[in-house]
Amino acid sequence: MHDAPTRNEALALVARGVSLNETARRTGVQRSTIRAWMSAPEPVPRECFRCLGLHPAAARAYTALLGFYLGDGCVSRFRRHTTLRISCDATLPGIIADVSSLVAAVRPSGGAFHVRAPGVIVVSANWKHWPCLFPQHGPGRKHERTIALETWQREVVEAHPADFLRGLFHSDGCRARNWATRVVAGERRRYDYPRWQFTNRSDDIRDLCCWALDLVDVPWRRSGRWVVSVSRREAVGRLDALIGPKT
Repeated sequence: MHDAPTRNEALALVARGVSLNETARRTGVQRSTIRAWMSAPEPVPRECFRCLGLHPAAARAYTALLGFYLGDGCVSRFRRHTTLRISCDATLPGIIADVSSLVAAVRPSGGAFHVRAPGVIVVSANWKHWPCLFPQHGPGRKHERTIALETWQREVVEAHPADFLRGLFHSDGCRARNWATRVVAGERRRYDYPRWQFTNRSDDIRDLCCWALDLVDVPWRRSGRWVVSVSRREAVGRLDALIGPKT
């Protein structure tokens, strides 16, 4: 089974006068399959931008949804259904509304529904093209397999890094207040300061978070085995402005 971008590429090569042998060599598709596509081309799904070989029209919404997917999401298949699921803290209605609106923006003709589970609301949406949009899906846990963005995904994130960071930090991140004591002029004083922390067991996903922070010039450091921290006062303020509160 070949995907629509491969089919489109093969037909485009033939249309430019490339021979069947050369088209088969370039695409890895058998000549008989290419002939079948030429004689009875299948309709191209118009709603899936990846099946058309395009970048997302709602680029900012897609980029944020990608961050949420990498943080607390999955794509699964059961019988005839392919479902995107994003788990959200049930005590954060703003995040639940944000994820629901992102799903609607990425797929306008569809709709999200909510499934309650202990402590969480799972924002879910059925669509057979979710694997096209999130090619990182696969069997098993994300931290147990390689997670790498495709070229087109990196281009979209580079154009909208703040939205990507919003998805990451509003799913697997938290804004906390830390404190420390110092002796000043012989007197011990307590200092409170905020920090953002992103926690994920996947080395690849943490690296993507650090890459996106570099894109927006927000200093970060590794503060634990699975933790990326933004703790400088000016850096926290900049990240606050970029991604907004987690509510």
